Amino acid sequence: MFAGRKFAAFLFDMDGTVLNSIAATERVWTKWAEHHGLDVPAFLPTIHGRRARETIAALKLPGVDPVAEADLLLKAEADDLEGIVPIPGAVAFLDSLPPERWAIVTSAPRELALLRIKAAGIPVPAMMVTAEDVTHGKPAPDCFLLAASRLRVEARDCLVFEDAPAGIAAAEASGASVMVIGATHVHPLVTPHPAIRSYDELGIAVDVSGWIALAPERAVA
Repeated sequence: MFAGRKFAAFLFDMDGTVLNSIAATERVWTKWAEHHGLDVPAFLPTIHGRRARETIAALKLPGVDPVAEADLLLKAEADDLEGIVPIPGAVAFLDSLPPERWAIVTSAPRELALLRIKAAGIPVPAMMVTAEDVTHGKPAPDCFLLAASRLRVEARDCLVFEDAPAGIAAAEASGASVMVIGATHVHPLVTPHPAIRSYDELGIAVDVSGWIALAPERAVA
């Protein structure tokens, strides 16, 4: 798994990658979809990994303003934090990383991201890229390119941790390497990238220059 590779930084998607907010997210979106007469079971799989405004815009619902509806959904999601938990091993893994060498890159708005991070007990990163920071959301690579730039590294030298097809496509387009997190997947995702279900499967080694290599298991201090 990336044997012999070192990375300048790790970039993490949030929902489904370092924390599990699927239950809360789907509760809110189910109510919204029912209100608009959508086929809920068919619609829900399309919401993950993308910004709300782009998910809504893709539906082309007559008389529906994607930005206004996304704002309403943000308020509803901010009020529903029940059952949000960390992905297994994520807290210890993030705590083991050099603070200046990782970031969260999420399609969620900053306000919601911070609420969910707190609810899950995930470390707050020194740097985040959120929905407001880019013009084009995932699957466009803009968010990962911006995160790499802010960390003063090249995207091609980063390892992106993702769970959703849109995010994986964005990471690929940025030139980064990809690790797929399958903790919330009911069915395995077909992917050419390495995949894990728990961060307990990973450890790290940091060289004198701050570059990070994956190790088979986390080193004990």
